[in-house]
This record gives sequence, structure tokens and C-alpha cells, in this order.
Amino acid sequence: MSFSIRRVSLALVLLGSTLGTLTACFPLAVGGAVVGGMVAADRRTTGTVVEDEGIELRSASRIREALGDRGHVNVTSYNRQVLLTGEVPSAQDRQLVEQIVTGVDNVRHIVNELAILGNSTLQQRSSDSLVSGRVKAGLLDANDLSTNAFKITTERGTTYVMGRVTPREAKRATEIISATTGVQKVVRILETISEEELSRLQAPPPVRASARP
Repeated sequence: MSFSIRRVSLALVLLGSTLGTLTACFPLAVGGAVVGGMVAADRRTTGTVVEDEGIELRSASRIREALGDRGHVNVTSYNRQVLLTGEVPSAQDRQLVEQIVTGVDNVRHIVNELAILGNSTLQQRSSDSLVSGRVKAGLLDANDLSTNAFKITTERGTTYVMGRVTPREAKRATEIISATTGVQKVVRILETISEEELSRLQAPPPVRASARP
């Protein structure tokens, strides 16, 4: 199976694009804020961002060892909650992938959206990437939302949205995603926070007084 590692840098998010980097022959979707200034804007702790990256990479490696060229599996982790999307040839393989990811360190929950189908084509995957890019651009254009609060994955026209958001943000984001060209269905895998917690997360860190010589 062919796996790709997608790391979304700040510049690419601003363009509403996803960067796909092919490694070996294993498709793996790795999105979200992972480096530089993006960690500071992320609603996860820096440690959790690193854990999510590790979950995605270790899961990808173990799935490749178990399935070989059977199936096309995407692994997306946000706040240690893992979304599995793509295609596998049988119900047994679907369950096997979930068991593999369950055994990866730091995973606290799995949402298994793997379809029992033949592998999607390169054209289908390119179309899904384009849809995700449109969704990110739409979220970026919304002045009342923070793009870095969301992780977007699209598979066969279904857009999955992950993140830590308020009910207001969840409703607004759903409206934007649903209206995006190419989105056939929206699946929300969101953790809800209060407006008060959001205010605390957005508050600038206190300025420390410099010590006098």
C-alpha cells in the first residue's frame, strides 16, 4: 500500500493547501500544527502535538508491516484521539488496523471510519486533497474562527473535522464546510470547550519582569 506523510506548515495553511510527502509506499495523513509558530497557536499543549505526530508515524509503520500492499489507510491524530480513514479489503483487516493502533503509546480513543472497498485511485485522492484545501481556505476566511483549532481530512467526498472548539465555533465551522464545493458529507469529531476556556487559551502569557543586575 502507498502511504504519504502530509505535514501542514503555516504557509500552506494560509494558502489552504496540504503538503504531501511520499515516504516508502505508505499513505499517512499527518495534519495540523506541528512546527514553529503553529505550536504556539494550537489549542493542544506542545507535548500533545508531539505525541500526535508520534502516534501517526508509529501507527503508519505498524500498519504497513501488518498489511503490506493491502489497503490504503490514513491515520490522523488530534489530542491523542485517532481517526482512521481509507479502504481495506475485508472486515478482518479493518479490525486488525484498529487493534494495531490501539496498541500504540498515548492513543486514548479511536474513530474507525475505514471502508471495506478497493483502494481509491490517485485521481480520487487528489480530488479529496483539493476539497480539504477549499475547506481550510473557507475556515481561514472566517474572521470568527481560528484555522489552527481544526484538523481537516477528506476521504471519498466525506470531510472529517477534528479539533477543540466551542459549540459556537463547531456550528459555524460546520456551516462553512457543508457549503464548500465537493463536500458530500461532514463528520465532526470535536472536543467541546467553553467560551471561558477559549478566552484562557487565547490570553497572552504574562510578561515576566527582567531581573536587575
